[in-house]
Amino acid sequence: MKITVDQDKCCGAGSCVLAAPDVFDQRDEDGVVVLLDPEPAEHLRAAVREAADVCPTAAIALTERD
Repeated sequence: MKITVDQDKCCGAGSCVLAAPDVFDQRDEDGVVVLLDPEPAEHLRAAVREAADVCPTAAIALTERD
């Protein structure tokens, strides 16, 4: 799995950080998403999918890899 984030779309809701705190964080100054791990380990992938699903602005994109 490869993750990309569009910081321009991010509204700073923080739902991604709540769902997958090992993969996402937020900038202190404005709350915009920060991607900590663009290729997370297998055990984190369900949480990452949830984070992408609950993102109110669809700022998180996932690409599955073989």
